Amino acid sequence: MIAMDPFALNLRHLRALPLIVRHASMSRAAEAAGLSQPALTQGLAKLEAQLGAPLFVRGSGGMVPTGEGTGFAARIGVALAHLSAFGRGAARGGRGFARPDRLMTSTQLRAFLALADAGSFAEAARATDGSQPAIHRAVRDLEQIGGVALAERRGRGIVLTAAGRQLARSARLAGAEIAAAMADIRPDAGERGRLTIGAMPLCRARLLPAAMAALMRSAPGATFDVVEGSWRELVEPLRDGQIDLMIGALREAASLPDLDQEPLFTDRLAVVARAGHPAAGEAATLGALAGYPWIIGREGTPLRTHWETLFAGGLPQAPVECGSVMTVRGLLLDSDCLTLLSPDQVAMEVDAGLLTVIPIAGAALERAIGITTRRGWRPTHLQARLIAALRDTVRTS
Repeated sequence: MIAMDPFALNLRHLRALPLIVRHASMSRAAEAAGLSQPALTQGLAKLEAQLGAPLFVRGSGGMVPTGEGTGFAARIGVALAHLSAFGRGAARGGRGFARPDRLMTSTQLRAFLALADAGSFAEAARATDGSQPAIHRAVRDLEQIGGVALAERRGRGIVLTAAGRQLARSARLAGAEIAAAMADIRPDAGERGRLTIGAMPLCRARLLPAAMAALMRSAPGATFDVVEGSWRELVEPLRDGQIDLMIGALREAASLPDLDQEPLFTDRLAVVARAGHPAAGEAATLGALAGYPWIIGREGTPLRTHWETLFAGGLPQAPVECGSVMTVRGLLLDSDCLTLLSPDQVAMEVDAGLLTVIPIAGAALERAIGITTRRGWRPTHLQARLIAALRDTVRTS
C-alpha cells in the first residue's frame, strides 16, 4: 500500500524525474539537477521502492521511461510548475534566491501547510506529531529562501501574509498533483482511493448519491469525502486543490477564467410553499405571488438572479436570505413564505404532503447543473470514473 502523503516523497528526487525524461541520461540529469550521479541513482531507486513500480529502464538510447514513469513524470512536471509560480513571484521581491522553489523541501512544505491549516505553531506541531521549534524552523527557512514574510502574529494566533497565501495555494496544488501521480501509478488505479467532492445543495438530493452508489458497486475500494456548502464556500478550496471537483449550479463562464464547467442537465425551478398555502391549488400570477413574503438566495447566487429576473417589474418583500435548504424547508412549513427551489430538493416533503409546488403561468426558470473543476485539471483514473458515473446517472434518469 502506497502512503498517500505527497510530501513523503523527496522533492529533490522528484525534480530530477522530468530531467531524466528530457536528457535520457542519469549523468546529464544529475548535472542539471545539481546532484551527483550516485545520489540520483540512489534517489531514483528509493522513489521506485516507495511507489512500488519501475519508472525507467535502461535501453540502447539511454534511460527510457516506463508507461508508469511517463505519466508520473508528467504529473510531477505540473506539480513543480505550481511551486515555480510562487518562486517567480517571490523572486521579484529581490531579497531571496532567484528560484526559491528549487530549494524547498517536502518537510518544509508539510510544516508550512500544517501552520496554514492550524493557525498556530502549537496546533501545527500537534497535527504533525512534531515540535514547535521544528515548525518555526521550517517556516523561517522558507521565508529566507523566498525573501518574503509568510506569516505574522495576530493576537494569539498566526495569519498568513499575501505571499504566505500564495505559497499555501501553490503547495496544496503541487501536493494534489503529486497525490494524483501516486494514485494513478498503483496497480489498482481506478479501483480504490479517496475522492473529495464539493457538493452544492441541488446535487445532494439525487444526482450525487446515485453516482456515488454506482461507483461503490463497481469500485468498492473507493472512499468519499463529501464537503457540503454553497458555491462561495467551496470555490476557494477547489482552487486550492483541497477539493477534487464541485457539483451543482454553474456560474457565468466568462467570469471564471481559471475554472472549467461541464453542464450535465438543465434544472427547472419552481415556487415552493407549505401544503395548504393560500396561493396553492391553481396556476398563480406573478402579481399574486408577489404579495407574499419570500425566502431568497444570497446575493450573486443563481437562485437570487432567477428570482430578481422573475420579478423584474418590482421585487416582493424578502425578509430572509438563506442558502440552507434545511432552514428554508423549516421556514416554509411554519409560515406563508414562498421560495424558488428545484422540485428534486423537496421531493420527499412534497410526496409526504408537507410542501407543495405552485405552477407559475408562463414562467420558465432554468439553470444549468454540472461539474466545476480547475482549468487544466486532469482527473485520476478514479476521479474519471466518478465523472463517468455522474454522466451515466443523468443519461439514465
